[in-house]
Amino acid sequence: MARVGLISLGCAKNLVDSEIMLGALRKAGHEFVDEPEDAELLIINTCSFINDAKKESIEAIQEASERKNGGKRQKLLVAGCLAQRYADKLPELMPEVDAFIGLDQVATIADIVDSLMAGERGKDEGPQSFVSERPAYIPDYDTPHLRLTPKHSSFVKIAEGCNHMCAFCIIPRIRGRHRSRSTESILREARELVKNGCKEICLVSQDSTFYGMDKWEGQRPNRTSPVDSSKGESLASLLRGLNAIEGDFWIRVLYTHPAHWSEELMDVFAECEKLVKYVDVPLQHISDPMLKAMSRETDSAHLRGLVQRLRERIPGVCIRSTFIVGFPGETQADFDELMGFIKEAGFERGGVFEYSREEDTRAYDLQGRVHPSTRRKRRNLSTELLFNVASERGESLIGQRIRVLVESPGVARSQWDAPDVDGYVEVPDSLPVGEFAEVEIEDAVGYQLFAKLP
Repeated sequence: MARVGLISLGCAKNLVDSEIMLGALRKAGHEFVDEPEDAELLIINTCSFINDAKKESIEAIQEASERKNGGKRQKLLVAGCLAQRYADKLPELMPEVDAFIGLDQVATIADIVDSLMAGERGKDEGPQSFVSERPAYIPDYDTPHLRLTPKHSSFVKIAEGCNHMCAFCIIPRIRGRHRSRSTESILREARELVKNGCKEICLVSQDSTFYGMDKWEGQRPNRTSPVDSSKGESLASLLRGLNAIEGDFWIRVLYTHPAHWSEELMDVFAECEKLVKYVDVPLQHISDPMLKAMSRETDSAHLRGLVQRLRERIPGVCIRSTFIVGFPGETQADFDELMGFIKEAGFERGGVFEYSREEDTRAYDLQGRVHPSTRRKRRNLSTELLFNVASERGESLIGQRIRVLVESPGVARSQWDAPDVDGYVEVPDSLPVGEFAEVEIEDAVGYQLFAKLP
């Protein structure tokens, strides 16, 4: 058996893949080490969503390769989106790597590791590649996991892939078509987590609002066709099932697409007491020319109406969104409209990305590229505005009592705060980690709240 190390990069969806790989290796009897340099075999689970993510992944691989070149006898296995995206190029560009696996091999990695550890490569042998062309894998309730999150909070992947072809995004080409798990599979995994003390279940996929709809017969759902549970499994019906599980825990939904929000889903958010009133809906822009160029399947009127209906129908809702600035053709008028919308909508949480030009996307060859300095300036201005808006929203909570989940001594999260991407609540050190507590808000700065015991 091998001593295995892991470097997991990228988003929560990638983290679930890492947990599945470690679960398969643990089941096969392998040992895990915390420090990469102590491993006999090191796995780097990569991301390639945007250029910065690719750069981070490549730097991690290069650092591990340098250890090998320096005499460290360590096998190196590269997994994840970078390996999947550049399967035909990486073996030649990165000969120091021993093997590449894609998204379909996460659950069968133990056999690959056993094969790598059993033999030595010849001097003229290149890296092995196990990457399949079109990913089709999705996890099940009994898929082994080695959870990398604290016991009190877990990510549960409800679907894989994406059917949207946004002009800026490479994800559908990497992860394939949308494919949902069954509701029963998800409920069984969730019940086991709650039984073992989990206090927060975070549902993740590329497009959570499309959950179940890929199985509907005879209809391609879109924003002009109402989404309801009578047509088959849906996010609304899944959330009702999760809410019925006995126990004291939160349900959090991440990554919802604005094209598939329905009145029924809003009602579920309003009615289900275990479902946090936190809506994560990446809008990307508000200008119609930009939305059309981005192929977002929505227009400005729809997005403005969606935000309004979410606030009207879900009492106390927190809306988190992300935006892209500097997309090809973005004018100052487009950006000014976005800034006005951010202020008007009053987002409690948010983030901004500079447009990243990615090969194999439809936006790659678009004319009207925005100068890097302009992209950077627009990102800074919109990020600052989101921060100030969040401060105002946070200040409205001063004097109120809220429920928080304690992450570590002195640090908690409110229902407004998803793990790793949002703010936190500073609380007294005496509150027990991994438990819910009631606190009173004393102050707010940006995405951070400060609280005391009532």
